[in-house]
Amino acid sequence: MKSAVITFPGINRERDAARALHRVSGQQPAMVWHADTALPDGTDLVVLPGGFSYGDYLRCGAIAARSPIMDAVRHHAARGGLVLAICNGFQIACEAGLLPGVLVRNANLRFLCHFQHVSVERNDTAFTRRFDEGEAAEFCVAHGEGNYTADAETIARLEGEGRVAFRYCDKTGAIGGQSNPNGSERNIAGIYSENLKVLGLMPHPENLIDPLVGGTDGLKLFESLAA
Repeated sequence: MKSAVITFPGINRERDAARALHRVSGQQPAMVWHADTALPDGTDLVVLPGGFSYGDYLRCGAIAARSPIMDAVRHHAARGGLVLAICNGFQIACEAGLLPGVLVRNANLRFLCHFQHVSVERNDTAFTRRFDEGEAAEFCVAHGEGNYTADAETIARLEGEGRVAFRYCDKTGAIGGQSNPNGSERNIAGIYSENLKVLGLMPHPENLIDPLVGGTDGLKLFESLAA
């Protein structure tokens, strides 16, 4: 798997994503600067990492979504290439039109940073084949604007087409209630594009790949991509 991690000003999780990719594939991903206009030849996977691109000014991800490299990322996605968009990357993907909806302020208006379980809604995609369907995987969250919302028609389409990737749950797998940390509609923690090749999610799987930091559930997502 040949991967590329896009680096925007203010991003801070690009090295975590690169480490996870190297661990499962044995290959170092290309680190691509936001001002570049092309991806490396033969790129299979593009990662839009987490952080605070452009200091979250204007709207989270809004400025990064207009970076020169994003035309190449949109072209990559349009031809069926894989895109993994994590946290700020999810916000960027929505602002860039790669995914529907938007991430707004958390319902309690507070920045959240803690371990978080999510329910794996399906395990037949390139991102989830190493999980069990319905598994309560433990990732972590670190965001102030992770409250996913969209118009009713979009939500109905996501649900009807099986494009909800993850939902917030507790450790038993019970979805919603107190386990929804940010008020996201339908407890949505991550969604897919129509062809299931673009995944956006607010939790950070790249931070749960080593038992030294609390768990390895996130490694399954990267192992799925490398399988």
